[in-house]
Amino acid sequence: MERQPDQLLEVSDEIATALAERRPVVALESSLITTDPSSETASLIEKAVRGAGAVPATIGIAGGKLVVGLTDSLIERFASTKGIPKISARDIGGALAGGGLGATTVAGTIVIAERAGIQVFTTAGIGGVHRRGEDTLDISPDLLQFRKTKMTVVSGGAKSILDHRLTAEYLETAGVPVYGYRTDRLAAFVVREADVPVTRMDDLHTAARAAEAHWQVNGPGTVLLTTPIDEQDAVDEAIVEAAITEALAQCDQEGIVGNAVSPYLMKALARASGGMLPKAGRSLLLSTARVAGEFSTALSAVQAER
Repeated sequence: MERQPDQLLEVSDEIATALAERRPVVALESSLITTDPSSETASLIEKAVRGAGAVPATIGIAGGKLVVGLTDSLIERFASTKGIPKISARDIGGALAGGGLGATTVAGTIVIAERAGIQVFTTAGIGGVHRRGEDTLDISPDLLQFRKTKMTVVSGGAKSILDHRLTAEYLETAGVPVYGYRTDRLAAFVVREADVPVTRMDDLHTAARAAEAHWQVNGPGTVLLTTPIDEQDAVDEAIVEAAITEALAQCDQEGIVGNAVSPYLMKALARASGGMLPKAGRSLLLSTARVAGEFSTALSAVQAER
């Protein structure tokens, strides 16, 4: 029986054609566009995906639709409009009903990407278990969504302000496989690696075969493929840890709690890095996009072999 059109989805012609022909496609979030007024970074990320042989699919919400493949004009609207809400998985219904713009985060993007038939997504850093998470139970919805969305997420690991060991423990409990591309340590965002072991994958074809086998055996769920930041662009781990330790102590003194903690830590890290953070972040966005494009190409080849 012919598949009925999805009335909520608005997929660009290029992406729809690529998916129909089973060519590689990589989903991208739109939340980062709202923090880059020039929209230059979004353009560079799409170019990195294309350079690796895949079609980029930047995802967002607009006009009551799940938009897969934002046009240049819509990307400019996202970049220039103030106050666009960030949309995680739980926020999608309200954003659709409201009819305005919604900038999707990791969890929100992969839900929409899976609905469109895309199997690869890339971001610089995923959410995770926050520091002191054993007491606060502050856990990113990204991790919860990984348990039920069929996707390979290519990233530079969990963000540096998070607890990498607790994040890895949660992922293990949730049955989410974590692979390290050419490394046996978990990538740690702007820090190159954390002292947390992962399963090493030395080539992307093997990683693609592992992802496909995981889905065949375990059903829907996310596979994480982590790739460290380029060494010359990484921030020193000692600087990061010292800045976060001091910032957490200041949070205690000033009564900063809940959602206000993460922005406070990020600002402290930006100051301590001496201006290295933006450069490191951009380097990681581009390198993960390139690896995601290459992985998507390998995954398409593996699936064509069946």
